[in-house]
Amino acid sequence: MQGEPLLNRKAAKVALNATQLQGLALWLLMLAGAVLMALPFWVMVVTSLVTPEAVFQVPPRLWPEGWHWENYQRLFALAPMGVYFFNSVLVSVVTTVGHVLCSAMAGYAFSRMHFPHKNKIFFLFLVTLMVPPQVNIVPLFFLMKTFHWLDTYAALIVPGLFGAFGVFMLRQWFNGLPKELEDAARIDGCNPWQIFWRVALPLATPALAALAIFVFLGAWNSFMWPLIVTNSDSMRTLPVGIATLKGSFRDTTDWTILMAAATLSILPVVGVFLLGQKQFMQGLMTGGSKE
Repeated sequence: MQGEPLLNRKAAKVALNATQLQGLALWLLMLAGAVLMALPFWVMVVTSLVTPEAVFQVPPRLWPEGWHWENYQRLFALAPMGVYFFNSVLVSVVTTVGHVLCSAMAGYAFSRMHFPHKNKIFFLFLVTLMVPPQVNIVPLFFLMKTFHWLDTYAALIVPGLFGAFGVFMLRQWFNGLPKELEDAARIDGCNPWQIFWRVALPLATPALAALAIFVFLGAWNSFMWPLIVTNSDSMRTLPVGIATLKGSFRDTTDWTILMAAATLSILPVVGVFLLGQKQFMQGLMTGGSKE
């Protein structure tokens, strides 16, 4: 009988050690995955800081022998990177704000308001998710040409203001909001717009942040559509501008400049994600306030 407590303590210690080993193994696995994910980005940064002759050095170096910051100076001397950055920031920010606002209004309407054929219209919205974006390029291009919007900010921004995914995401969020909040707002004399703007929208901040990050990433990295609707350097966005830096063959491409441009292009994306990381994770993990 006296040995039972000792055996129990030994068993608990063994179980604790096993749990610690499992935690350590999981941590090492996650660390290895993080290193593998970060390695291409590190190679990109290193390549932007070496000489052109060292790019194809064998074996490749993961740490530059010298820090050649002049590659970034040559980049800005070779291409109007300031113009590309301005266009990308303007298009991405305006597209994100407009897309989130339109999706919020449509999602709230489909969730809380009653109008004829609401479910059928929402079903048609969902059907558009099955259509590949490339199918819309030709009709959208002719629309831009008809409106005389080619090579303008309107062509870069307006088609990105609407999307079924954001409407669906925010509709699901608004479905989780307690109806008592709206009833209380009506008693206080709020009209439908005030209920949406002052009650529903602030409560949907996590979902709005998650959607905003998705939309910003899509607008910032968009390549095909800006390539089609822009003709001049003054209207090109960053992905299109970076593509012009690449030559037809390996020997005609200055990879140090190309990697310098790519390194600069990811900085705003990283900053946006870091600023909205908390709201982004909350928006993905929760589906709205519950009663």
